[in-house]
Formats: sequence, C-alpha cells, structure tokens
Amino acid sequence: MVEPSFWAGKVVLLTGHTGFKGSWLSLWLQDMGAKVIGYALEAPTNPSLFEAANVAECMVSIESDIRDFAALSAVFAKYQPEIVIHMAAQPLVRYSYANPIETYSTNVMGTVHVLEAARLTSSVRAIVNVTSDKCYENREWAWGYRENEAMGGYDPYSNSKGCAELVAAAYRSSYFNSHNFTDHRVALASVRAGNVIGGGDWAEDRLIPDIMRAIMQGKPVHIRNPHAIRPWQHVLEPLSGYLLLAQKLYQEGAVYAESWNFGPSDEDAKPVQWIVESLTQSWGEDASWVLDDGDHPHEAHYLKLDCSKAKARLHWQPKWNLDQALSKIVDWQKKYQQGANMKAVTLKQINLYLKEART
Repeated sequence: MVEPSFWAGKVVLLTGHTGFKGSWLSLWLQDMGAKVIGYALEAPTNPSLFEAANVAECMVSIESDIRDFAALSAVFAKYQPEIVIHMAAQPLVRYSYANPIETYSTNVMGTVHVLEAARLTSSVRAIVNVTSDKCYENREWAWGYRENEAMGGYDPYSNSKGCAELVAAAYRSSYFNSHNFTDHRVALASVRAGNVIGGGDWAEDRLIPDIMRAIMQGKPVHIRNPHAIRPWQHVLEPLSGYLLLAQKLYQEGAVYAESWNFGPSDEDAKPVQWIVESLTQSWGEDASWVLDDGDHPHEAHYLKLDCSKAKARLHWQPKWNLDQALSKIVDWQKKYQQGANMKAVTLKQINLYLKEART
C-alpha cells in the first residue's frame, strides 16, 4: 500500500513531469508532502494536464532535455535526490516511425544519462526506471508476458523501450549489483505498464484522447484497429505500483531491484471497439464512431502482461475496473469542459483511489 507518511519530506527527482503520467504522479507526490524536482521538456500538448491542473505550483519544475547530460547532472548535484523516477520519453509508436533518431536518443541515451547521473550522486537510494509493456518481443499470444520474457519491439518506439530495459539491466549488474549492495546502497528497478488512460490526456495518436477530442468537437470518432486488444488501466493503477515499489526499494533495497509488470485484470483487456462504444454511450449527446480504413503503420494487435509477481510480492492489485476508469475519465473531461478547478478535481480522484485502495 502506498504510504503518504513515507513520502513526506522525501526528495524525489521525477523526469517527464510535464507529461500525462508525470503530471498525475507529480500531484500525487506533492499531496503526500514530497519535495518534487521535475525535469522535462515543456508540456507536450496544448492543452495539457500540466497546465490545466497547475502542476508546477508546488514543486521545482525544470524545463530541460534528458539528452543534455551536463544539465541533468547539474540538477542531480544541486538537489541531491533520494528517489529517482525516470518517466521522460518519446512515448508514441506512430511518431517513432517518422522520428526514429529522436526516439532512440531520448528513450535509450536519455535513460543512460539518468542512470549515470544517479550513479554519480551519493544521495540516491532508489531508482524506478519506467519503460512499457511494448518492450517485450510480441508473439501475439493469448497469455500475458512475464518479467523474464525476451525484450524486442517491432517499431522504433517499442524497440527503444526494450533497449532501455537492457540499459537498466546493465547498470544494475555493473554498478548497482545486489551482491555488493552495502557498498553502493542503490536499488534500481524497471517497471512495465500497459495502456494507461485517465483524464487530462491530450496526446496525438492515442485512443482515449482521440475519442475525447472528437466527442468534445461534436465529430464522429475515427478508429483504426477496432479489434485490437489492449490491457487498459487507469493511470493511477501503475502509478500506485511505481510508488509502492519505490518505497520497497528505499526501505529494503536489493530484494526488490528487479523488473516488474503492472497491468490490469485479464477481464479489462478489451478490444478498441468496446472502449469506443462504452465512452460514446457514457458521454451521450449523440457521440458516434466510424472506421478509418486508410493505410497505417504496423501496430501490435494483442498484448497483455502477467502481473503475478507484483501481486504476490508487493501485494499490489488493480483497484478500478475498466468501467470505473472510463467513468472517471468522462467525469474529469466534463468538469474540464465546465471550467472547474482541475487541480482539485485531479486530487479528488487521487484521494478517492487511495481511500478505495484501503478498503
């Protein structure tokens, strides 16, 4: 269970804090009393959750590039973080086809830079390296991938995440080895999550944002792969796993310095069409969808994770099923449309999640 008392006063360096997941995590950490140092490029979309919820207000927010090792190292040296959560990335599959160099330099060398800066900073005790379920060699099989499956990736994005996993494994073996943990006192883990959804995601070329944009503009939703199955989960589900794991790394060290999957229950691996129909019906106002039958780059059709290890060893469990997650998204987006205080709305959902997780 995520313990707010653990996080109070902890110095946490979070890369990618201006993104969708990073903004949710920044607000959660702030609400628990952590001293959050964010390092990222400017918010990747306009509008963005980072701006809408005024995420920068109660943290140190540094706008810079993880490909700039000197700048990143200076931030580590200045703020002396205890916990590092590395989320900064180029996160889009289709964008990676058009921009492979940017994708690899950000996702692979960016990871090298973060881990190297952490290695050179004596205050660091725990590192959570965030990759993706797409890091696995996808065989389109019916069962979930376990943490010891082969890395792979068909497209530049997915492959870059497999590479980032290999980088983390090499750093763990070479510099943060569990056999001499008492010498370095640093525990490094990698985490892999499925398709995260939630209020405040305006990214291009992602299903839920595409659906919400079309609905709010009164247009039909265009869908590329209606039968593709994805492991859908609310953004707070994997974030709770990352926080719980970081606590364990800090408190118990090398025992938890491994790779971990955080995905939804099997029944929440649903086809794209199911998601679209659920959201359009929930929104009402004659929302509809149509098939986009143009030419599109390759995307995986079936991919899910086996999260048995996290459930058994971390006692982590998904709390909100897919229907609940979609309901929270509709509620968030409608309140945004109504001009509500989105920081308050977002924090209310975080605290509701925490309350339900304790019951």
